[in-house]
Parts: sequence; structure tokens; C-alpha cells
Amino acid sequence: MDIRDEARKVYKPKVKICVSGAAETGHCGIDAYNQGKELGHQIIRQGAVVVTGATTGFPFFAAIGAKEEGGVSIGFSPAASFQEHVETYKLPAECMDLIVYTGFGFSGRNLLLTRSADAVIVGCGRIGTINEFTIAYEDRKPIGILEGSWQTDEVIESIIYNSHRNNKKIVFDSDPKALVEKVMALVKKDKAEYNFVYQNHDGFSAKSGDLIL
Repeated sequence: MDIRDEARKVYKPKVKICVSGAAETGHCGIDAYNQGKELGHQIIRQGAVVVTGATTGFPFFAAIGAKEEGGVSIGFSPAASFQEHVETYKLPAECMDLIVYTGFGFSGRNLLLTRSADAVIVGCGRIGTINEFTIAYEDRKPIGILEGSWQTDEVIESIIYNSHRNNKKIVFDSDPKALVEKVMALVKKDKAEYNFVYQNHDGFSAKSGDLIL
């Protein structure tokens, strides 16, 4: 058997979806908690991994949902260590299978967070969420915007309209299940278009055009 076939049986990378949203959700409305959790549920049910800023609020709701489904939750912290994460930034360690301590503060963390993911889904947010959205927008990542009882989706619509830059990789929906389905379709299309190539540790790669999600 070709070693590439053996490698593909052992390791098939999952899609990583970043959930971006406000760490403080007082302005988000009463449905933010349930919508955030359902987003986490749906990301796991549809075969992906939840990636967040290892923070409180909306991203944490998604992390809770991911763990309720028995899925994987990865956090990117602005802190340089567990102690700084908990004591200085006052951020949670619960519901995280892995925390990456970037040591780059919030703005540096945001860049690494979005770059690490295959797609970004935006819920109720504040300026940090807008920052993550604009990074993903500039990088032309697939982006999903969750509509709800908040104004973030309207703010983002205005940014898109006034950016004067066409982007067909952005989808909107008020239903977490439908939104994740749309985003997964964008990721699949993205990988197919660019002939996604998986490079294993022995230096062998999958055939050009092989799609590994």
C-alpha cells in the first residue's frame, strides 16, 4: 500500500471553524446564550472543530456547546501562560481541550486565531469581533454571519457595503444549523478550488486535487 494512503487513513484533518463574538454579552439580547451554544453544537455535528479566543461570553457559549456534543474545542489566549490567562486576563480554562498561549495580547491573538481557522463565524460582538472579521475579510476566508437580536450583523453589512471590495465568501443566516452548513460548503469549495494538498510528515503529499476535509 502507498504510504500516502496509509497516512490518509491515520490522519484526516478536520475543518476548524473560529467562533468570534463578544466576551461581555450584556448588549446581545436574551437569545445569545442559546444561539452561541447551538452554534457549537452544529459545528461539532457537522464534523468540524470549534476554535475560539479562549475567552468568556459568546465564544465561550460555543465552546460549551462543542463539549456538550463531545467535540473538540481549541482556544487561542492573549496571555503568555496559564497563570496570566487566569489571573491577569481573567479568562476561563473550562471547556477547552487545548489552549494556545500566544503572549501577543488581544490584537495579536486575533490575528493568530483567525489565521488558524478554515472559516470564521461571527455572532454578537464588539470592536474585537469586528477586528477578527476584518482580518478574515482581508484574508478572504469563508465567513458566516449569525443574525440575531444584536446589531453586529447590521454593522458588518455596512462595512461590506462600504468596503468597495467584492467578497463572495460571506454568508448570513439566523439559524445556526443552516449557517454552519453554508460555511462548510464554502470551505469545501475553497479547498477544491485551490487543489488542497495534504503534506504528511514524511514529505509525501496527496495527489493534486484530493479533497481532505
